[in-house]
Amino acid sequence: MTTPPPSATPPSATPPPSTAPRPAPWVRTRLRAAPLGTVLGAALAFVAVLLAAALPRAQDRGADQALRSFLEQRGVANTSLQVTAPSPDSGQSARTLDATLEKLLAPTGTGSTFRVDPEATVHGTRTTKRQPLLNPELSRPSGLPPAMNLLHVRQAEAHVKLAEGRWPAGAPTAPPRGGTGGTAPLQVVLSQKAAATLGARVGSVLQSAPRVDGTPSVEVVGLYAVLDERDDFWTDNLGCLARACAHYSGENLSWHVDALVGTGDLDRMADWSRAAEDFWRLPVDVGRLRADRLDATRKEIASYVAGPTAATLARETGRTRLHTTSWLPELFEQARARTQAAAPLAAIGPAGVAGVAFVVLCLAGALAADRRDAELRLLLARGGSRAAIVGRLLGEGAVTVLPAAAAATALAVLLLPTPRLAPALLSAAAVALVALLAFPVRAAVLLTPARPAGRWRRPVAELLVLIATAAAVLAVRRRGVAPPGSDVDPLLIAAPLLLALCGGLLLARIQPVVTGRLARAAGRSSGLVGFLGLARAARGAAATGTGARGRSGPSVLPMVAVLLAITTGGFGAAVLQSVDSSRLGVARLTVGGDAAISASGKSPLPEGLAKAAGELPGVRTAVPVWVDHDSSVLGTRQRSGQVTVIVAEPAAYAELSRVIGCGAFDPALLATKNGQSADAPVPALFSAGLAGRDARGGTYRVLPGEGGELQVRVAGVIDCTPAHPARDAATVILPAGAAQALTGVADHPNRWFGLGSVDGDRLRALVRSTLPAASATPGPAPAPIPGSGSAEGPAPVDEVYPVSTSAEAVDGLGADPLQRSAQRLFWASVAGAAGFALLAVLLTLMRTVPERAALLARLRTMGLRRRQGVALILAETLPQTLAATLGGALVAAAAVALLGPAMDLSTLVGAHVPNGVRLTAGPVLTQALGLAALVAVAVLVEAATSGRRQITTELRAGDQR
Repeated sequence: MTTPPPSATPPSATPPPSTAPRPAPWVRTRLRAAPLGTVLGAALAFVAVLLAAALPRAQDRGADQALRSFLEQRGVANTSLQVTAPSPDSGQSARTLDATLEKLLAPTGTGSTFRVDPEATVHGTRTTKRQPLLNPELSRPSGLPPAMNLLHVRQAEAHVKLAEGRWPAGAPTAPPRGGTGGTAPLQVVLSQKAAATLGARVGSVLQSAPRVDGTPSVEVVGLYAVLDERDDFWTDNLGCLARACAHYSGENLSWHVDALVGTGDLDRMADWSRAAEDFWRLPVDVGRLRADRLDATRKEIASYVAGPTAATLARETGRTRLHTTSWLPELFEQARARTQAAAPLAAIGPAGVAGVAFVVLCLAGALAADRRDAELRLLLARGGSRAAIVGRLLGEGAVTVLPAAAAATALAVLLLPTPRLAPALLSAAAVALVALLAFPVRAAVLLTPARPAGRWRRPVAELLVLIATAAAVLAVRRRGVAPPGSDVDPLLIAAPLLLALCGGLLLARIQPVVTGRLARAAGRSSGLVGFLGLARAARGAAATGTGARGRSGPSVLPMVAVLLAITTGGFGAAVLQSVDSSRLGVARLTVGGDAAISASGKSPLPEGLAKAAGELPGVRTAVPVWVDHDSSVLGTRQRSGQVTVIVAEPAAYAELSRVIGCGAFDPALLATKNGQSADAPVPALFSAGLAGRDARGGTYRVLPGEGGELQVRVAGVIDCTPAHPARDAATVILPAGAAQALTGVADHPNRWFGLGSVDGDRLRALVRSTLPAASATPGPAPAPIPGSGSAEGPAPVDEVYPVSTSAEAVDGLGADPLQRSAQRLFWASVAGAAGFALLAVLLTLMRTVPERAALLARLRTMGLRRRQGVALILAETLPQTLAATLGGALVAAAAVALLGPAMDLSTLVGAHVPNGVRLTAGPVLTQALGLAALVAVAVLVEAATSGRRQITTELRAGDQR
């Protein structure tokens, strides 16, 4: 038998198949092992990233809306580029005007930060000086002749309707046949209202002042009617095209009118006033402006007005004297200042919710690391490196966090469309990174070999936080929250958060000591629940050792989360409360009370109106007064200038002055003594400036504008009064009874003021009901001048007896979109911060559930009842929450006291008010008690549900720890 040589090829080189099982993927296995934790982690990341991506986009939308509303309120005349240039000496044509317009619009196209709406542009030619019309048949109200300007407006025919005659010829006007020494009149069209006012008609030839080079004239060939006089087309530089304009020279009235010229006479328009200019109105589309690009837009507008763009346009159009003006740069500066003033409130809320969310993410990472502490240590003991373990944990987090973050970002972008995407993406990425790294970083810390603890580390860290807080507070007090001309400093916005952090660190030092003393006091009693719960609250989770190594007290993070939520919410609520109170004060000062009725001039209010108004529901105090602005006061040496005399009932007027905070006084000062002679001086209140004048014996003689005289003495000095609230006004206040003999108007006031919740509509209805039934109007109004634009009938009641209320004034002050946007963003942030703070407390409870369940299971075997178990959980968890609530209220009050005086509330109020946020208990306590109640309910629910289930599990399985 032979054997094959060693080098022979074996029958088969394929190895046998392996039967060993393949290892399961790490990430899939771990995620399947804890599906609930995986879903909750993804949900937490989704909510946090959604808020992070939504808040910047909400801020952008609010800022853009506020900017556009601010500019729209200024009108198209102030938001346009006004371009002018002298008309060419010859060769003027409509094609030349249109070609120049195209070149002017070129720089506002693609790539520009602003856009001009081509459909809304207005351009043409106009004469530069009105010429008098000498036709004797024309209207001359004061003997002065009317004056006329000529315009050619390219877009005019689209905004008017030809009512009579025809449009001017498009071809050049031919000279009259056989005429010598003259030229054909320019053909024009007039508005129907202007023609009615002047007394002109179709076919009228209007002559101007004679000149050596020929007397120009115009022929009215047609009349037109304006389709909508409120259209933006007729504003600004179109003069008196829609109707005749009243022009006064002293007390003399004359008419100014403008007429439209056709394209055929463009080259002859300068003959009317010797000079003409071309104009182009380019309205900027404010609906496309963006607040984040405001600086760039302002620079482009400035370049268009006087810069490289202006020089380029002058060269390309061939018009060296091209001139551009616009109010937009000034309006942009005002808009920027408004945004800066409202920025602190808009930033405080998002900063607070960001701080609380950061704490919650850190707590979630700590909870996950403590839950898997034994597993991670086993992997490390079996040869795994810390880097490999952390890498696997990063892979687990990436599978859950990144898809949730991407979905949340996409949802925020979809729900809040805005052009700018970068801030939302950066915020979302930052929050997603924190959510991704919280667990791996905590695990890396747990797996790090223990080192001797340095006693100096915590005090040094706390000292650094204290120094940063002091620096931020000093900067706020010195520079203000929003220094003029600069953006909001992040350090200044972080001042309330730093104060909350300092409060949390201080509470972390104090709360265990106080709770420990309470536990010792409870230990002297016969009950066990209170002592055991308070003792565990003072020690934290150190006694059980469930992964919380080295802990000597409760965790600081939940306390900081609650403090941040209460501090930012309380501080912002105090700001809004101050805004509301300041707005009400401004409204009351403007109106003179909560409601007011005024008569025109010195005419009295209708008979019985003041009494009926005082009996309306909601009226708490009614003050009828008589005001005379044409009075004067005689002293012993000199006669004063014009003063305002106010006659009112002292007690009611004193109450009105006290409530609105304007010139409060003691009504006893205006009281007259019984038996006082008729010649005795009447007590009066004088304004500070008027009382400072030299007067012998402190007495004056008051002379009302309609005659009479009254001897008065200075009983007191005031700096303001509701009926005439100007601080520097010269006013005299007289008691109604004493002044009746002089004025005779005790029962016929010309002003009425009321305090209380007065319904403006009901008050207006009352005013209408007191008018004579035959006419239902206070009297016939003067007949309108034909075509002059005056009233077309009797004036409305509200114009003769205007009614105003403080509620309507408050609504008007608060109608600014900038204010509403800042408030909505703040309250949304407060709600988010409260939700995250509640979640922080619940995460803390979940972190101690296993060892607390084991303790309760042992106590149940010793006879602990179910209700006592719930009470034990509450005694353990609520002290920290209550301490955080009290500390948060105190820190919020401290933040208002330290930072409030530096806040400028004028923009949020809607009127200029003194700086400062007033500290009131209501807003702070509302935020603190509301969050405390929410946390208490959540703790109670958790203790009554999950605690019972965990105890049952422990009793069945036994203590295996």
